[in-house]
Amino acid sequence: MRIDKFLKNSRIIKRRTIAKEACDQGIVFINGKQSKPGDEVKVGDIIEINFNKPLKIEVLDVSDNVKKEDSKELYKILD
Repeated sequence: MRIDKFLKNSRIIKRRTIAKEACDQGIVFINGKQSKPGDEVKVGDIIEINFNKPLKIEVLDVSDNVKKEDSKELYKILD
């Protein structure tokens, strides 16, 4: 699944266009490498997002259609 779509489906970022812009600005990393909006995410990948407060997560699932209450099951927050 594309990183911009994963960020939207997991409700980490509310809109896919904003997720795409975040990738274009260079603040999203997959396994330590700067990502582009079309980069693929798979289970076990570590995603880092450097907003005002950095966020580091591990991908647990890459489901396409996810309900709002189930979106937190797609990832685990790391320290």
